[in-house]
Amino acid sequence: MALLSGTGDASYPQRLGGLARAGAAARGVFDSVPPPGLILLGIVSVQVGAGLAKNLFAVLPPGAVVLLRLVTAALVLLLFARPKLAGRSWRDLALAGTFGLSLALMNFAIYQSFSRIPLGVAVTVEFLGPLAVAVASSRRKLDVLWAVLAGGGVLLLAEGGSIEVAGILWALLAGTAWASYILFSAAVGKRFSGTGGLTIAMCVGTVAMLPVGIWQGGSALLRPEYLAIGAGVGLLSSAIPYALEMEALRKVPPKVFSILMSLEPAVAALIGLVLLGEILGIKQWAAIGCVVVASIGSTRTSRTAPPPET
Repeated sequence: MALLSGTGDASYPQRLGGLARAGAAARGVFDSVPPPGLILLGIVSVQVGAGLAKNLFAVLPPGAVVLLRLVTAALVLLLFARPKLAGRSWRDLALAGTFGLSLALMNFAIYQSFSRIPLGVAVTVEFLGPLAVAVASSRRKLDVLWAVLAGGGVLLLAEGGSIEVAGILWALLAGTAWASYILFSAAVGKRFSGTGGLTIAMCVGTVAMLPVGIWQGGSALLRPEYLAIGAGVGLLSSAIPYALEMEALRKVPPKVFSILMSLEPAVAALIGLVLLGEILGIKQWAAIGCVVVASIGSTRTSRTAPPPET
C-alpha cells in the first residue's frame, strides 16, 4: 500500500506533483505502458513492498519496519519539496502535523495487522476506511447496499477460525486512520501547494514513530542489510507507486483510476499467496470479493471518486 496509496480524488494529482521531475525522467518508459497497466503496476508495487515488510518481521518488529519505511518516504519527498514554514499560521502547521500523526498511525496499525493475519485479509479490512468515506460523501441510497455488502465481507473474514481477531482489529484501526488521513489530506491540500503539506506531515509522522521504532528495533536498525531492505520497502510502497499513479492520472479520469484501485485487496491476497505462501479459503476469497465489488459499485454510482489511500 502506498503511503498515499488508494483511490484518487481532486487533490491526489496535486500531491503527486512533487515527484514530477522523477516522473518526467521515466516518461519514455511510461508512454509504452497503457494507463491501466501503470495503475496495476503501482498496486503490485505497493503490495510487494508490504510482502517484503512482512518478511522483515522475522528480524525486526513491525514498529521498526514502519520507521524505516517512513524515513525513506520522508527523504524521497524532501528531495523534491522544500516546504516553507515561514509565514505559516499555527493552524496550518497543526493541521499538517495532525495529518502526519494519522499517517503514522495508519502505517503502524496495518503493519501490526500484517504481523498477525494474511496480507489480503488485512488490506481488505483496511479498505473499509476509504470505502466508508466514499459512501458517506455520495449520499445515494444505493450506497447503503455497497456498505452492507462490504460489512458482510468483513463478517465472513471474522468468522474464519484461523483468523486472529487482534489482526482484524488492527486492520480496522488502520482503516479508521486511513479515513482520517483522507479527510486531513483534502484539508492540507487546500492550504499547501504541491507536496509541501505532505512533506511536513511525513516528517512529523517519522518523528512520531522514532521512539517506538528505536525501542522495538534497537541497534538492529543500524545493520546495513536491514536498512537496505527497509529502504526497498519505502521505495516499493511509496516512491515507485507515486510515479506510476501520477503518470496514469494524467491519462485517465479519477473515477477510472478509482475503479482499478478497488482491485487492491484482491492483488494483496495474490501477492500474499505468491510471496508469503498465505493460502486463503473459499470463504475468505468470497469476503475479499464482496469488498472489491462494493468498492467498485460505490465508485461507479458516486458523483465523485473516492479519495486516495496512503
